Amino acid sequence: MPTTMTDPIVRRLLEAEGFLELGMPSHALEILQSRSEWATVQFEASYLTGEALRELGRYREALAALDVAAKLRPDSLHVAIAQGWCYKRTHRLAQAIDALDRARRHHPDNALIRYNLACYWSLAGDPVKCLEELRAALAIAPHYRAMIDSEPDFDPVRSNPSFRRLVLGPSRSG
Repeated sequence: MPTTMTDPIVRRLLEAEGFLELGMPSHALEILQSRSEWATVQFEASYLTGEALRELGRYREALAALDVAAKLRPDSLHVAIAQGWCYKRTHRLAQAIDALDRARRHHPDNALIRYNLACYWSLAGDPVKCLEELRAALAIAPHYRAMIDSEPDFDPVRSNPSFRRLVLGPSRSG
């Protein structure tokens, strides 16, 4: 953070972050909404507000705060992932894909982004892009393969022979 730990604004922000880490988003949100201006920590406050609202299931409100954070730091991986999460849950899949695609350009070797993009492309009905992203995710982090069976986002492409070959391997996809 840009200021010192003795700064009362930073202390309040860290307190809000602590509540989020403890799974207490309502308490975090109370702190974050107690100020209309966060001065030198606007990005952090916007991101944490978005995260608190996201955890509370208030996805549309979360997007407003996350959009502010994204404008302040367009290359933020955490903001893009949170935006994608919220866009997906507000039935704005194209925007979820755009948010993660933007993050992928900044972080091409991030398996989580590639995996989530694969999920979103599956839901969007584009098996070619789904497989491209899933292949990239598995190349970076092979342990993601263990999550595929229980991931409902892949239901639209499960019967695709190319998907089955990628997930199961050629000897088991028959």
